[in-house]
Amino acid sequence: MDNKKRLAIQGIAALIQNADLRGFFNGRVSQLPTKQVCVPGLNCYSCPSALGACPVGSLQNALSSYKFRFPYYVLGLLIFFAALLGRAVCGFLCPFGLLQDLLHKIPFFRKIRTFRADKYLRYIKYAVLIIAVIVLPVFVKLTPVFCKYICPSGTVSGLLLAFSDTKLFSLFGSMFMWKVCVLGITVLASIIIYRPFCKYLCPLGAFYALFNKVSLVQLKTDSAKCTGCKACFRACDMCVDPSTNPASAECIRCGRCISACPEGALKYSFLPEKKAKEEKRI
Repeated sequence: MDNKKRLAIQGIAALIQNADLRGFFNGRVSQLPTKQVCVPGLNCYSCPSALGACPVGSLQNALSSYKFRFPYYVLGLLIFFAALLGRAVCGFLCPFGLLQDLLHKIPFFRKIRTFRADKYLRYIKYAVLIIAVIVLPVFVKLTPVFCKYICPSGTVSGLLLAFSDTKLFSLFGSMFMWKVCVLGITVLASIIIYRPFCKYLCPLGAFYALFNKVSLVQLKTDSAKCTGCKACFRACDMCVDPSTNPASAECIRCGRCISACPEGALKYSFLPEKKAKEEKRI
């Protein structure tokens, strides 16, 4: 897919999820009824214009409450998004993914595509999902650990809210300064490395990655057309080789490989493999 088209889709998705712009003028978080519904991407509930709730925050709130409630609703929505789109959510619908894409466009004397420890660091996001999002909130009540100590998206929301009502700056303490440092490191890393938060820390990306092989939206390689030129691998900023592993857990379905393939061997598929084969026979 053309990069400009994908950026346009990402921008529209971010606007839809943050359409209540009144919050930027009155310094208040939107309280519309839509806030009861989780959005698919990492978009903080506390953003002044947010129309929905972040699924990671909602999951933690349910798990960390004094009266334990199994998060049927949040987990059900997450499984629905994951089974339908997989990590295409990361590539097209996540506002924080869009922010990282835009930051990476800032010129820098040397961009780092990969490095020796890269493939090992990618497992950290699964540890963040299990420990910071699920286990610790269950045992440390009223403490959404990921949101409180890690999430840079929430820090962006806090800063946006403070700029809309400067009195809020006086309420920021050492914890928020820690979060600003995490955000600063994420911003600098995003300029040099493509989507470092998505690759190494995002628990939502980790959850969707578990469904990448079985989601409805797939990337397919036509082995009859593929010449093994690796143009798709060179085009992939996530360092995935679609010619050998199009269902990789790291693939965000951005479509750059499809545009880069000179033989047209790659394409999106919107049907499960078995059903697609049955239709071809008919």
